[in-house]
Amino acid sequence: MLRAGADRFNRMRMIEFLDLDAIHECRCLVVGAGALGNEVVKDLVLSGFRYITLVDHDVISRSNLSRCLFFREKDVGSVKKARAIASRARSIDPDARVRPNISRIQFVDMSDHDIILGCVDNIDARIHINSHARFLSIPYIDGATYGLRGKVQTVLSDGPCLQCAMNRTHVKQMERHFSCSGDDVFVTPIPSDITTTAVIAGMMVREAMKIVSGRSDLCSRDMCYYDGEKGTTELLDVPVDPTCPNHGGD
Repeated sequence: MLRAGADRFNRMRMIEFLDLDAIHECRCLVVGAGALGNEVVKDLVLSGFRYITLVDHDVISRSNLSRCLFFREKDVGSVKKARAIASRARSIDPDARVRPNISRIQFVDMSDHDIILGCVDNIDARIHINSHARFLSIPYIDGATYGLRGKVQTVLSDGPCLQCAMNRTHVKQMERHFSCSGDDVFVTPIPSDITTTAVIAGMMVREAMKIVSGRSDLCSRDMCYYDGEKGTTELLDVPVDPTCPNHGGD
């Protein structure tokens, strides 16, 4: 028997429904290596996830430094975000294997993964991940932040998908890429706050822990909306949209 404190995950094992063996073996795909991606990878590694593929093609900018645990001043302008996170994640847990994929998600095969966590900053990428995850029957957890507000939506095979909750405004913005610097497309940078990012990332990884432990019944099937100004969290009902292309055969 291990003495108290000898097991890195001793306190997690006290949560009865968590399946640490399944968590250790889960193959995670994290899309986006910005502020939210940094926090999600940190939480995944601390929670025992060991096989993580991280997709992002961007280079670190100075505005990332106040919100990204794994980035350093010397990285600015030259180091890819995914590579920086992958190389430093093992400082948290030497058993973690974070593999960088320097690409856009549209060119990545998502089929070889057990769960997908979306940390992207544009609607086009979200719709791409959502539709492919739905087609492959892979659970998808989408997170987003805007200043002191954020949201998490867990997409499972028997519930509404991300596109069920979208409207005409989203469609108009599909081709616009929102980045921290606005370098890819001329747009106003999105406000971002590390405390809100940390809350949303924690919620996303907690949903992943439930799913991988075989307790998807504990997941929310609606959209969880967080308001950091008011300090409130609420569930917004998202019904299955019968006209949604991802539910055409349901």
